[in-house]
Amino acid sequence: MTTAVRTLHRELAAELWNAARTRRPVPPVSLRHPRLGLADAYAIQSQVRALDVADGAVPAGLKIGATSEAIQRMFGIDHPDFGYLTDRMLLPDGAHLDLRTFISPKVEGEIAFRMARDLSGHDVTARDVLDATTEVCPVLEVLDSRIEDWRIGLVDTVADNASSAAAVVGPGVPPDTTDLAAARMVLRGGGTEYTGDGSAVMGHPAESVACLVRILADFGTGIAAGDLVLAGSWSGAVDLLPGQEVHAVFGALGSVSLST
Repeated sequence: MTTAVRTLHRELAAELWNAARTRRPVPPVSLRHPRLGLADAYAIQSQVRALDVADGAVPAGLKIGATSEAIQRMFGIDHPDFGYLTDRMLLPDGAHLDLRTFISPKVEGEIAFRMARDLSGHDVTARDVLDATTEVCPVLEVLDSRIEDWRIGLVDTVADNASSAAAVVGPGVPPDTTDLAAARMVLRGGGTEYTGDGSAVMGHPAESVACLVRILADFGTGIAAGDLVLAGSWSGAVDLLPGQEVHAVFGALGSVSLST
């Protein structure tokens, strides 16, 4: 990687980081720099994460996104991606969100895995993930794009931390509470209702997390004990509007809500 490319990565990372704080989105990275590929996008994301940490944020976990057909169709993406979570992004069940802190937020329902031990390597399976999980939690992930008008491709969303902004996390339950693939979700918000089940996420949410671990192995890293890992949306995303309540109910896995 040349010095010029590293400089470009830092400049674009600073641009995205500032866009999140000023709520002023930027033109698509992929249109301005069409030669940038997926490796460049993750390098930019890493720089954004470094800016967050330098600002005092504490790493808290990871997310894998674009794992379901519904989300891939909605955003025109055909490949799973991943991003990071910090302590500032994690909010309690029932949180009230100030929409003035976002640009164009959306919310989706999913579950998260709380890891009891480290996981890494190219051969990690869904069974390995379940064995390493202390609890699963219902989650409302708040998406937001620092890219103008959500005009994103894979490079744009990856550079922009997989379009993640926050995660409202409900109470956890043991991972063997129910069959995670067969579990059903009902997501309601702003007059919109979506339904989905765990099998929408790569056949099983634990398989989605295993896929993330295998992707991370290419970067020489993995998932750490204590991490919260968002496994991907079970349905489409709902636009977040003022004066709104959003609920996601997952049967035996519990429920989670937020208001605006």
